[in-house]
Amino acid sequence: MTITFAEKLARMPGYKAGVPTGQAPEQVAAGEIAQLASNESPFPPHPAVVEAIQRTATAMNRYPDPDATLMRRRIAEHFDVQPGHVAVGNGSCELLLAAADALCEPGSEILYAWPSFSMYPYLPALTGAREIRVPLAEGWVHDLDAMATEVTAATQLLIVCNPNNPTATHIPAAEIGAFCEHIPPHVTVILDEAYVEFQTHDDPDSTVDLLADFPNVVVLRTFSKCYGLAGLRVGYAIGTSEFRAAVDAVRQPFSVNALAQAAGAEAIRHQDDVLRRVEHTVAERLRVEEELHAIGLRTSESQANFSWIDLGDADEEAVLAGLAARDIAVRPGAALGETGHIRVSYGTPPEDDRFLAAIAELTQS
Repeated sequence: MTITFAEKLARMPGYKAGVPTGQAPEQVAAGEIAQLASNESPFPPHPAVVEAIQRTATAMNRYPDPDATLMRRRIAEHFDVQPGHVAVGNGSCELLLAAADALCEPGSEILYAWPSFSMYPYLPALTGAREIRVPLAEGWVHDLDAMATEVTAATQLLIVCNPNNPTATHIPAAEIGAFCEHIPPHVTVILDEAYVEFQTHDDPDSTVDLLADFPNVVVLRTFSKCYGLAGLRVGYAIGTSEFRAAVDAVRQPFSVNALAQAAGAEAIRHQDDVLRRVEHTVAERLRVEEELHAIGLRTSESQANFSWIDLGDADEEAVLAGLAARDIAVRPGAALGETGHIRVSYGTPPEDDRFLAAIAELTQS
């Protein structure tokens, strides 16, 4: 007898990580590979965060705090909210999956823009909900009017990735607030803000202020990007206490390990370090995109730590092969929803120089 697996497995797209197969992290650290595929920070965590991890490592014989009490309290203090309104997860991806599990079922609808974060198609596949994709507007930006038009009585979850991954575009908080006024209260609106610290339109905390007026809004953040903690997988959401209870109910216990909790609790205290990382990123963003434009390549108006590059007449597969041959890892547009493009993270200046020299050679020949 052949084992039969759930039909939903056939609906799952299959996540392809940006880390090149068979290449060890130490190769990236040694500079052998320019790892510009995963939107990570090119810099290690703050020294105080490393020390907190080291102290916690001596107690790995004990389970982590199931409530992540210290980390949630420090996140709450930073944003001036109640700890009971903070949910934490094994990266923001776990919170997205848990939100869909808690809110959606067959007959529900999940609404999001496309191209956008490649995890979103998993949510309808897992829950049996109907997927509604709304094309991006000109400039690769969310078409909020079109998204609002698609909302129905069956819509349970609406996701706005802001800044959007993979296109790097950002919608200011005032426009998000005006959009939320048109969304009925039965719809949970998740503002997925993994890259919000890198945008220059608003104070990064501006969208958190919307929660007072819109109890159906959830703000989703991560420590993976500007805090340099991608390897520990820790994220958080700020919403109502009911939302937190719902996502906690559907997840396994101890989903955020002790090292991740210690790192997150310490990292949130070092906003000066965050500012330095952001300043470096914005400087590299301006430099990289200026040089890309100089060689005739079109990009979105990036407000993140990566560029979305239109390759024009150049063949995407040939460009990817050429970059790989030069030990430069980027993400293919075909895998992210739009062929003829690549997504490239900003690394250290030498890494970015390697990429710029390579892309000029590969697209100008």
